[in-house]
Amino acid sequence: MSLLSQDKIDAVRVSSPDTIRRAAQALHQIAMDCGMRAAPAHDIADKRTPVDAEGNMLATEVFGWGDDDRVWWRNSRIALDSPLTTACRFEGQPFWANAEGFRTREANAYLESIDITNFEQRAMTRAAIAVPVHLPFGQIGAVSFNPLDKTKTDLEEDFYKYSDAFGIYARTFIVTYVQIMGSAQALPSASRLSKREVECLRWAAIGKTDLEISMIMSRSRATVRFHIHNAATKLNAVNRSQTVFKAAQLGYISL
Repeated sequence: MSLLSQDKIDAVRVSSPDTIRRAAQALHQIAMDCGMRAAPAHDIADKRTPVDAEGNMLATEVFGWGDDDRVWWRNSRIALDSPLTTACRFEGQPFWANAEGFRTREANAYLESIDITNFEQRAMTRAAIAVPVHLPFGQIGAVSFNPLDKTKTDLEEDFYKYSDAFGIYARTFIVTYVQIMGSAQALPSASRLSKREVECLRWAAIGKTDLEISMIMSRSRATVRFHIHNAATKLNAVNRSQTVFKAAQLGYISL
């Protein structure tokens, strides 16, 4: 069977809580066949890592990370400290990295500014191929693929050979895992904003007051407050700042 196939994509797809472990095992086998070990994170801002239907941690039970390894999932600061997780905030495609920097298929100037001092200690690996997974509502997941040969630092050949397939498998696993395990929606589904509500929030997002917005839109201040209040109600937001933030998450406005 080829590296990339529909059968393998279906194998890593989570369709119910009971299939999480099977999908994780499929992803693990794909990585192992390529001389890699996968390290999945459904949310790089959350120190918790994916679990199966019974709550067992997949990192240890499926992906083979043990106490003799660098237990990245126990590092509560890895989301802030690791150059890999930092890069996932600025890159949407697979990349690889080591102590000498980041490599992508297309240049990304943002990655060049990331501090890679003490890369091995902060990233908890000498080199890795990483797949960022950008999800709805601003959540970012990721899967890093780390060479089984812990002395290996040059992943250029592996990157061009495997990264496209890794990208599809990692995204399929993380996206479907989040969909199945997401017990509560981050935002209500019926949250369509009106044209006036969006216009008010766009001005609010750049710091304009209700009075200033009323003058810009040639509407009363009460009308502006009415539209922003309606938007907050639709988005289940508790204040003006959260209303602007949630509207941006849904793509109504740009921050």
